[in-house]
Amino acid sequence: MTIRAIALNTFKEAVRDRILYLIAFFGAGAIVLSRVLALLTVGDRLKIIKDVGLASLSIFGTLMAVLIGTGLVYKEIDKKTIFTLLSKPISRAAFLVGKFAGLVLTLAVMLGLMSLLFLVILFFHSFRIEAALLVAILYIFVELVLITAVAILFSCFSTPILSSIFTLSFFLIGHASWGLKTLIVKIPPGLGRTLAKGLFLLLPDLEALNFKTEVVHGIAIPPAALLNGLLYAACYTAFALALAVLVFRKRDFI
Repeated sequence: MTIRAIALNTFKEAVRDRILYLIAFFGAGAIVLSRVLALLTVGDRLKIIKDVGLASLSIFGTLMAVLIGTGLVYKEIDKKTIFTLLSKPISRAAFLVGKFAGLVLTLAVMLGLMSLLFLVILFFHSFRIEAALLVAILYIFVELVLITAVAILFSCFSTPILSSIFTLSFFLIGHASWGLKTLIVKIPPGLGRTLAKGLFLLLPDLEALNFKTEVVHGIAIPPAALLNGLLYAACYTAFALALAVLVFRKRDFI
C-alpha cells in the first residue's frame, strides 16, 4: 500500500510536469513527420513510416525517462520533503520503488498515446497493423523501464544535470555495444580478447531489446531472442534498483 501510494503520487506529479508534454509534443510531431517524409521520398513508404515512427518512440521515450527520472529523488531532497516522508513509517527501499513504479506508469501512458498515434497513421497508410509492430513497441517500453531504473540510480548520488549525462551515456553506449562484440571476434586470442570480453559483459547491451530493424524489413524475430532480451532487461533493472536502494540507504540527509 505504501509503494502504491508513492507511485500514484509520483504519477500525478509527473503528469503536471511541462517538460513531459513538451517532449510528447515533439515526439508526436516526429511521428506525424514520418508520414510527410514517406510522401516525399522515393522508395518503400511503409518502411519509412515504420522506421521513423519506432525511432521517435524510442528517442522521445528515453528523453522522458531521463529528464523526469533523474530529478525524482533530487527534488525531494532539494525541497526538504524527504525529511517529512522518511519520518513516517516508510522505508527508503519502498520510497525508491514507489518512485520507480510511478514513473514507469507515466511512461506507459505517454508511450501508449504516442504509439496509438503512430499506429493510426500506419493504418491509414496500409490499412493493417502487423503484430510485429506491437512486439517492437513492447520492447521499447521494456528498454524505457530499464533506463528509468538507471536514471533513478544516478539520481541517488548526483545532480539532475550530471545524472542526465550519465543516463544518456548509458543509453548511447548500450546501443553501440555491438561494435565491441564485432571487435572481440577480430582480436586474436589472448589478454586483449579477455579484456574486451570482460568490458562487453560490464557494459549494457540495449541492442538485445532492439527489434526495430527486423520489424521494418519484415525479418522474423526468433522467440529465443525475445525471451533472452526480456530476461536480460529484468535482471539489469533489478540490479540497478537494488544498487539504487543500497546507495540511498547510505546517504545522510542531515
